[in-house]
Amino acid sequence: MEALFDSLVEAQKAKVLACAQRIIPTITPEDLLQPNDFPELELHPHFRYEEGILEGLATARMAYLARLRDQV
Repeated sequence: MEALFDSLVEAQKAKVLACAQRIIPTITPEDLLQPNDFPELELHPHFRYEEGILEGLATARMAYLARLRDQV
């Protein structure tokens, strides 16, 4: 299950980067650590949607891992 979450998160990261690069072609993965530095991204609904999916997947992954830890 952990590997599944990892692959889902990585696939969504790639999707978020591709979306951001359609808006700002020179943006890098490191730039996406602070997307609020880029007004074009901050106000773009499609980018925010994809970023929200990424955050949801990351949160679900953390919850799953915490649950595993609690079961030990």
